[in-house]
Amino acid sequence: MASGKILIYGGRGALGASCVQFFKKHNWWVGSIDLTENDAADANIVVDRDADWVAQEAAVLSKVEAELKGSSLDAIICVAGGWAGGNAKKDLAKNADLMWKQSVWSSAISATVGANHLKPGGLLVLTGANPALEGTPGMIGYGMAKAAVHQLTKSLAGEKSGLPDNSLVVSILPVTLDTPMNRKWMPDADTSTWTPLEFLAELFHKWTKGEERPANGSLVKLITKDSKTELVIV
Repeated sequence: MASGKILIYGGRGALGASCVQFFKKHNWWVGSIDLTENDAADANIVVDRDADWVAQEAAVLSKVEAELKGSSLDAIICVAGGWAGGNAKKDLAKNADLMWKQSVWSSAISATVGANHLKPGGLLVLTGANPALEGTPGMIGYGMAKAAVHQLTKSLAGEKSGLPDNSLVVSILPVTLDTPMNRKWMPDADTSTWTPLEFLAELFHKWTKGEERPANGSLVKLITKDSKTELVIV
């Protein structure tokens, strides 16, 4: 019998795939939501990248309902996203639009799925960004989108947000994750300051079990130094 049911939004990305693998190893039913399938998941909900926000939300909701068959979710982990640089001089709207689609659309759809399918006391994790706590002049679109995710987290933690009773909503605020792509593009970086994917998968697993949970609405900075990661609540 499965330990519980979890949805990973962004289940084909580096962190998402790591989470799918980790929860499967711990005998969870795992659903993946992404642009392509993750063969390791128990269920796959493929998002149409060309659909608008409203259509994506409707399709994901419908497919989640079909997969759950009346059961509820213990957790939804949204680790979908991406990065784009750039200031206001060129392509600001283009970059901001891309970041909004990757981070804000996925976070908002995750919230709607949570409002409809999370158990009382369930967990919703979104992905913000540590730099977006301040100005991001070299990556304005990215900073705008991640700041919106932070605001969404605070809103969802408030009364009458639509989420089930005693739900926990938090955002993780990574600096740099230890992913294959980051290692490819930053070969000379100090990886002892990068947060391992396994650390996050284990952290999410603890939170799903009600262990060491931060306060509702927390923004959780992940500060890694000398290959040790500390959680700093904002």
